This record gives sequence, C-alpha cells and structure tokens, in this order.
Amino acid sequence: MFRVITVEREFGSGAAEISREIASRLGWKLWDHALTEEIAREAKVDRSAVMYCDERMDSTFHRLAKTFWRGSYERSMPLKGTEPFDADRFVSIGQEVMTRAAAAGNCVIVGRGAPYFLRAQPDAFHVFLYAPRAERLRRLRLIGHSEREAEELVDTVDRDRIEFVKHYFGADWPTRSLYHMMLNTAVGDESVIATILETMHRLEKKPVTV
Repeated sequence: MFRVITVEREFGSGAAEISREIASRLGWKLWDHALTEEIAREAKVDRSAVMYCDERMDSTFHRLAKTFWRGSYERSMPLKGTEPFDADRFVSIGQEVMTRAAAAGNCVIVGRGAPYFLRAQPDAFHVFLYAPRAERLRRLRLIGHSEREAEELVDTVDRDRIEFVKHYFGADWPTRSLYHMMLNTAVGDESVIATILETMHRLEKKPVTV
C-alpha cells in the first residue's frame, strides 16, 4: 500500500494546488511550504535562506568562497554556529526531513529532490507534472505575475533544477524512470487529480506476479 506521494514538477505547472488538493482528499499531511519551514527549523536559519537554496545550485562565487574558507587555517579551528547554510546543507537536512516524513507516512511531498531521496521507498508513489509553456505562463499570470516575470521564471527555475539534480544526483531532470506517471496538467487539475488517485489505488489492488 502506498503511504507517500512525491510530486515533482515543471515550474508553473500547477503542482502546488494539485498536491494540496490530493493531500486534502486523502487526509494526508502536505509537505510543501511545511518542508521549507522544517528545514529552516532544523538548520536554525531563517526561512528565506532555505527558500533561496530551494532546488538551486550555489553561485560560482559562493562555491569558490566556501572552498577557500574550508581550506583556510582559521577554518580549521572549531567555531560553533558558523557553518553557512547553502545548497549542500539544504540537501543534507532536506534528506533527513523527507526520510522522517516518509517513515511516518500518509503524506504528499512536493519537489525538493523527493523522488531521488525516496527512490528506494517501496510505499512511495512518484508523479511528475508538466505543461506546455503557454499553460505555465497562464497559470503564473493568474497568481499575480506579470508577463515578463512569468517568462523569466519559466526560463530560469527549471534550468536551476536541471543543474541541481545533475550535481547532487548525477541524473538528468526529469529522470523518467523514477516516476509511476507523468501528466500534462493542461488537461485540467481535476482530471490530473483523479488520474493520480485512481492509478495509485489500482496499483495497490494489483496482484503481485513472480
């Protein structure tokens, strides 16, 4: 029986709303903004720091500076509370949080590398949501973004995700073999939600073959 759903997505495909509705219908916990909050709490940093690192590689300058700092003489001396929050810590703490969430079960986890961290989790159902560019721009305009903002976000956010997944998991994004299903959200949220839930329940009833 599936106790976890991971939802990976193209930016602007409507995954946040769809995931929220799925969690509501199942009576499960939604780990989306709550995941950001929990990572921030574990790392003892402001939520904005986690949001900045969310599925994004550190800048070249940040990575170079961090490498230099780690190799410096002063850095060899233990300084409590000075560890920076960056993409490396985001991934490390995020994995711990998601592993605990999956162990507790009955949850929907949105993005943040969840299908990669939980790829060996037998009770996890993995979904990837995508949409044509025009549909993604339409959805972003509906939630208040200007045309220019929407285009910039669509052009840059997924590019960051590609780099993030390549660096931390050595994989292409999206990794099609990870997912039980990949759905085009242009067919409508209700159709997507119904298809996910019906397919998941159908697989749960499928007899095991040897």
